[in-house]
Amino acid sequence: MTALDDVRVLDLTRVLGGPYCTMLLADMGADVVKVEPPGGDFVRETPPFHEADENFGGYFQSVNRGKRSLELDFNDEDDRAAFRSLVGKADVVVENYRVGTMEKFGLEYERLAEINPQLVYAAMRGFGDPRTGSSPKQDEPAFDLIAQALGGVMDQTGHEDGPPTKVGFGVGDIFTGVLHAVNILAALHHRDRTGVGQFVDTAMYDAMVSLSERSVYQYSYTGDVPDRRGNAHPTLFPYNAFEAADGSVVIAALTDSHWQGLCAELGRPDWVVDYASGPERLEAREELRPAIAEWVGKRSVEEVIAALRGTVPCAPVQDVRDIYDCDHVSEREMLVEAELPDADETVTIAGTPLKMAETPPEPGDRAPLLDEHRAELLGDASGGNPETGTGTETETPPDPKPRDGETGRLEVTEGMDDD
Repeated sequence: MTALDDVRVLDLTRVLGGPYCTMLLADMGADVVKVEPPGGDFVRETPPFHEADENFGGYFQSVNRGKRSLELDFNDEDDRAAFRSLVGKADVVVENYRVGTMEKFGLEYERLAEINPQLVYAAMRGFGDPRTGSSPKQDEPAFDLIAQALGGVMDQTGHEDGPPTKVGFGVGDIFTGVLHAVNILAALHHRDRTGVGQFVDTAMYDAMVSLSERSVYQYSYTGDVPDRRGNAHPTLFPYNAFEAADGSVVIAALTDSHWQGLCAELGRPDWVVDYASGPERLEAREELRPAIAEWVGKRSVEEVIAALRGTVPCAPVQDVRDIYDCDHVSEREMLVEAELPDADETVTIAGTPLKMAETPPEPGDRAPLLDEHRAELLGDASGGNPETGTGTETETPPDPKPRDGETGRLEVTEGMDDD
């Protein structure tokens, strides 16, 4: 038994944030059906590709494991009918299109709730949905870079004498996806208590403001816009990265006991008395940092870690090769193997950080081929022949065509992390 093995999710999302959200739900056991537009999620075509199998690239494989795929064209009346038949047996619909896109097909929350009042409809957008709060930016598309820039993340990332810098990974997408999963689970809990579903949404801009919480309260308390500090911390010292002879290490001596242990290794017992409190150490950081940097710089990373481990929180700055070799990562199963559709080899992708003692999540099978599960899905949903996917839809409103002047094109509202 898994935690969500009684939950079915219809996943209309593409690119990164939405698929990451639904991947987490799949890891916890949900039956996630990836409903793809004609041609599929365009991330399927994003490199790198494995030399033995070019069905889809690593980007798609990484965040679409454990899902089933169905290709539907919402411009087609039969395909809209097929989708509504799936809605009747679903618990969650997740989409990340621009505001108003699903309305063009008569597939917006209000229409789908007529079919299934218990449905949780979860929209992940750049700037939210009018149902939960208006925004003058709601018609604009958003991507990871846009969200990081607007939400204050870039302004606080980088060195003090350098330009604003985006976080290397797509936190605008992924952090929003994590919050979206929390949003969905909360709505499911409410549904289980009341029998009624609801509309929920998570905005990328909102998520980045939430991630930037430190600068929000600092500005309120001081009236000053915080400066970029590189690897340093604005209110703690020493809490920084230092260059060793063969790499970088981080040292985070937050408490007085940590500081005392560091001073002992540095051979500076006088510092324990002279800089006994955190505020004193913060005030004197420009004097203290060079001496700590000099001590670290004369040693290898391994020597620094050996000297401080167990006394002062510290760690090497690892690259992905180091992560592959790390015992913690291995024992916690944070790297898992995924099959390739047309090859006997496997590829490695990140495992799930969600751990449970009684209902342990488990990364599912490889990402699906486009439309790989049509027969089983449409046969199961509509009562038709599972081999042909044909059947008769029941208890659904008529199929509306796109309104006059509208193309019916699906427009994604959050997008590819620009790496």
